[in-house]
Amino acid sequence: MLILFLRAIILYALMFVMIRIMGKRQISELQPFDFIVTLLIADLASEPASDLSVPLLYGLVPILTLFLLQRLASLLSLKSEKLRRIMCGHSLLLINKGIIEEGTMRQAHYSLDDLTELLRVGGVYKLSDVEYAILETNGSLSVIKKGESQSPTYKDMNIEPPGVGLPLMVIEDGRVRDDALIKSGHSREWLREMMNDFGYVKPSQALFAYIDSEGMMHMQAKQKYGGRVHFADTGKQTE
Repeated sequence: MLILFLRAIILYALMFVMIRIMGKRQISELQPFDFIVTLLIADLASEPASDLSVPLLYGLVPILTLFLLQRLASLLSLKSEKLRRIMCGHSLLLINKGIIEEGTMRQAHYSLDDLTELLRVGGVYKLSDVEYAILETNGSLSVIKKGESQSPTYKDMNIEPPGVGLPLMVIEDGRVRDDALIKSGHSREWLREMMNDFGYVKPSQALFAYIDSEGMMHMQAKQKYGGRVHFADTGKQTE
């Protein structure tokens, strides 16, 4: 029992020192290569820490090898932009000048639900407030709001703010969401009329359409139908 205790302390101390040297970031901010090495080191350390039949050296050598490999890869990536792109990838522009880039979304295997979820995590509840959204190599989303959506706030300007509520996504990837449409107080017939007013034949031509808490409908057509963005006042506020 004492030997297991001492082995665990030795492995913990070794991993603690290496992680301190390797990582200056949280797990969510690790690049793919760093994350893989971290997982492998944890797996390699678990067996010699709990199994006395495995020589301690059999755990230490591969752990140190992975550590040296990670340091070498980090050094080479600093000196070579091409290698850095291979190891870490590159950032992707998901929203460009207020327009969702469908091709880039497919490349990143991102759905509208994924995008809107990350925007909400960042405190952005309307797609129309976003000028640029960049998917970073570590999986985080960097957002630049449109000028009118940035500071100063309503409080700074001493102006009564508009009502706050979650937008209702009535069309997503060309499919009508009846639950959101009913909650907004509208029907499919109304939606088709709105699409006709925008110059489209059917809702499936839209990449997305949502109604915000102020009753404004925001719609973007699919790229094959022009990719244009449209706005219209529905006359009804949502809760």
